[in-house]
Formats: sequence, C-alpha cells, structure tokens
Amino acid sequence: MKYVGAHVSTAGGLDKAPQNAAGIGARAFALFTRNQRQWAAKPLTAAEAAAFRKQCQKAGYGPDQILAHDSYLINLGHPEAEALAKSRDAFVSELRRCEALGITRLNFHPGSHLRSLPEEECLKRIAESIDIALSETSGVTAVIENTAGQGSNLGFRFEQLARIIDRVGDKSRVGVCLDTAHAFAAGYDLRTAESFAATLEEFARLIGFAYLKGVHLNDSQADFGSRVDRHASLGEGKLGLAPFFLIMGDPRFDAIPLILETPQPERWAAEIALLYGSAGTD
Repeated sequence: MKYVGAHVSTAGGLDKAPQNAAGIGARAFALFTRNQRQWAAKPLTAAEAAAFRKQCQKAGYGPDQILAHDSYLINLGHPEAEALAKSRDAFVSELRRCEALGITRLNFHPGSHLRSLPEEECLKRIAESIDIALSETSGVTAVIENTAGQGSNLGFRFEQLARIIDRVGDKSRVGVCLDTAHAFAAGYDLRTAESFAATLEEFARLIGFAYLKGVHLNDSQADFGSRVDRHASLGEGKLGLAPFFLIMGDPRFDAIPLILETPQPERWAAEIALLYGSAGTD
C-alpha cells in the first residue's frame, strides 16, 4: 500500500498534525516537532506527547506513516567544533522528542562543509554525529535526505549518502529519504520511464532500497543539474507528472511515507487524490 501525504502544520499543537493530515485525505504525514528555525525549543510535556499519540491512533496513523523533520539550523558536518557540538546536541534533542511522541523516523539534511573542510572529512563528521546521536537514543531511525547540492551542502550524490551510511555503526537505525526535486537538481533524471529506471538502478546499486525510509514528492522549478533547490507543484515544474505516477506504480515505494512538500498547501488534497487515481486506488 502507498502512504501518500504531506508535511502538515502543527499550529495550535502537535496533536493537530494528524487531524490536518486526515483532513486532506493523507495516509501519511510529516511534521516539525518544534520550531525549525530556532535553536531554543520549549520542552515537550507528557500531556503533549500523549495527545499526539492519541490523535495518531484515532486517525489511524502508525509509525511507518509518520516522518518527522529536524531543525534547518542543524549542521552535523560543521567545520567548527563549537557549532558542531551545538548541532549534535540539538539533533539528540530532536531524536528524543521523536521517542516521546512514538515517531520512529527523523528526516534530516546531512550537513555542509561551508567551504572550510574537505568533502571526505565533512562526510566523516556527519557519520560520527549520527553515531553519537544513536548511541544516546533508541527506537528512532536517522533518515538522511538527499540534497540538491546547493551551496556547500553535501548528500546530493548517492555516493556521498552511501559513504555516510558505510561509516555509521548501527546500520539498522539509518536510512534515506529521497527527494525527487533535489535528485533532479543534482543531476538524476526521472522524467521518463527509462531515466527513472536508470536512476533507481543507481540508487539500488550504491545505497540499496532496504535503506529507503521515505520520499519527498516534489516537482522542480529549477533546471536539471542546476543544484538549485526550488520546489514546484506536481506537474507544474521541470519534472512533470511522469515520475510521480511511476513511483505510485512501483512496489519498492510501498509502506513508507511519500510526502508532498509542494508550495501550495491548499492543493495537497487534490495532489493526493491525483496520485491515488494514477495508481487506480482511492
């Protein structure tokens, strides 16, 4: 079964996220468990965690249908020791919030060398950061998102993601979230059945589908290979609808969160319906 959903709002409380997802016909959802643009976060209370769990149960969302996203400020490959430590502490905090909420997948951008660190050293730091965080937490998988390669961000090549995973000690708790717009901007073509198959073959060879724990379903405003991160609504960007229909027809994408991050939330219900319609389901 395909779990298609969107990155929904938590305005008014975390327990509003499953309600918001259900309201657009989503079978999965993503959320921030705290303000993604601030370092400081109010501690999560037992009552808040219980309310979230209750609403997830009420709406029928299990752990495999939820993908949390960490703060945008975190850089697990930061070249400066103090900033790296701050990022690592924040990442551990994010994982612990997921533990409390019963969320088993935390999606994150791997990190940036800020043009002050060799690529291989930055990848090593990212893996070390993941190891530290996993050793201090339990039950939550660290899900690395491929990037568009904008600026000094790493993780835009499948080889880079593979090198991070290779260095992580507990491989049972590390995975990948494949963002379609980022992959396209990074030079992975998905526009035709042939190029889609070739890209997925490369993903399978270098990383392996056992590590695929989620997908971000985004069309791209940016050109192929541009390394620019600009999302578009489905069918209105440079990717077109074909790759999304191919994903819906591919069993390798079953039973993981398939999350819309397209720029018009008012269209998510229609986009979800479109995708299920393409697969002949409702």
